[in-house]
Amino acid sequence: MSRRGCSEDSEARQTLLSSSESEPEEVDSDGGEDILYSSQRIPSHDDQGSAPRRLTYEEAVEEAGFGVFHGLLLLVCGWANASDAVEILCVSFLLPTARCDLQLSSSDMGLLTASIFLGMMVGGYLWGYLADLRGRKRVLIVSLSVNGVFGALASLAPWFWLFLLMRFISGVGVGGSIPVIFSYFSEFLPRLRRGAMISSLATFWMAGNILAAGLAWWVIPASWAHVQLGPLTMQSWRVFVVLCSVPSLSSALLFSLMMPESPKFLMEAGRKKEALHVFRVMFSVNHWRSSKTFPMFGLVTSSPHSQTRVSSQASCCGRLLEMGLAPIRQIFSGPLRSRSFVLLVVFYTISFGYYGLWMWFPELFKRTEDGGSPCANVSRVPQLLNQSSCYPPNTAVYMEGFIVAASNLPGNIFTIFVMDRVGGKTLLSCSLMVSSVSVFFIYVVQTKAGSLVLSCIFSGVSVIGWNALDVVGTELYPTQLRSSALGFFTGVGRVAAITGNVVFGSLVDSNCAVPILLVSALLLAGGLVALLLPQTKQTDLS
Repeated sequence: MSRRGCSEDSEARQTLLSSSESEPEEVDSDGGEDILYSSQRIPSHDDQGSAPRRLTYEEAVEEAGFGVFHGLLLLVCGWANASDAVEILCVSFLLPTARCDLQLSSSDMGLLTASIFLGMMVGGYLWGYLADLRGRKRVLIVSLSVNGVFGALASLAPWFWLFLLMRFISGVGVGGSIPVIFSYFSEFLPRLRRGAMISSLATFWMAGNILAAGLAWWVIPASWAHVQLGPLTMQSWRVFVVLCSVPSLSSALLFSLMMPESPKFLMEAGRKKEALHVFRVMFSVNHWRSSKTFPMFGLVTSSPHSQTRVSSQASCCGRLLEMGLAPIRQIFSGPLRSRSFVLLVVFYTISFGYYGLWMWFPELFKRTEDGGSPCANVSRVPQLLNQSSCYPPNTAVYMEGFIVAASNLPGNIFTIFVMDRVGGKTLLSCSLMVSSVSVFFIYVVQTKAGSLVLSCIFSGVSVIGWNALDVVGTELYPTQLRSSALGFFTGVGRVAAITGNVVFGSLVDSNCAVPILLVSALLLAGGLVALLLPQTKQTDLS
């Protein structure tokens, strides 16, 4: 049995490490249980003769403490969540100018906004399944890299179809990081802190939204943001697309250099020594000012043979399709069936409503420049398609987009302080129903200021629903199905987002009342159905 010096504690405090796969220090085995001793204390004869404590995952997380490690974890995972928001929402901000350079009709714009969601639908379940099979960290690094690389390449596309393809592939990457990041993050958290911390992570979506709106406001109207690259003129909106890829690439780098694998995944995969090493890193960073030593304990899991099962499946290439469909069959069978059907409806309705409307906000604001409702200005659409209407860009459109993005802040603060007290189910249902009312009045109101105020209300209230859904979705499924389930349901949400954007693109010029009122009706239906979900407030992760 190898022994390392006390300097290991100081090294763990300087970095979160990505070396959870390395041999942990001073590990022994006792009846199949892995035991880790503090490096500052050599086990005595009495220790070796006595039975060590054997802790469950939840108990081991509590033993590791809560502190600096979780703050750094929140920043790294939050930046990844923000990068996904930037990549998704950047398309909505470039539409008012890119439509002229790429010669886009309203239907083309609907396809463009839908393309990233189509990629997310494909990537969501694929990456979620791989995360349950191979690990959260590895999937996050690859998916974030795909997102950033192809998002940047889209800026060089001279034709609409090529731009569409690059956005689709970028969406495949986004589809992997969104569901996996919440599974990964939740598996480091003690039970009583989980709701507030996941709500805090969800607030970084707002940060990404504000970042995208701020970049658009700063770059797209700017005369300096034009670059000539050979035959291709990099208009300001293309520079904006490049800048939007930076958060994803930097997030992938942070995960590869700093973050360990999820200890919950390692335990369920039978890799207890590596899980113990991660708990040691968490303990060392959380107690970096304390002389407290890491305690001795073993780990027990509910599924000790999970790694054998996964390995045998992974080696059977001929059963790839069956392997991929197996998690879906599990989440729609037995005690998980009823909650899965409810989540199916909720994910569809909130995604159709939020993304169907949100992605068109800048375009709708452009149509209210002379006052009135967006639907009252259908007669102005032919003039809006002229080249002169795109340049110079109107900064008011981006300012209004920034204001709506910033209106997420009250909702995010509210969920952080209320989530663990009220529970995700209640917040989800109430948020969807209030969002429905606000969308209905967006159609009814007849002034530009009124449209902006109601859009801010919709933004601030709907984010409460998304934050609650992040918490509820994480707590409803066991570890071996969590990423697959979230990947599947986010895939369903992408189908809804695609449908919503295609419907808006098809009808916004002819009868925009239909998509707006449809959004209102679906959000109301989702809020009522959400009442059927089980309450998950402060429950243990299974």
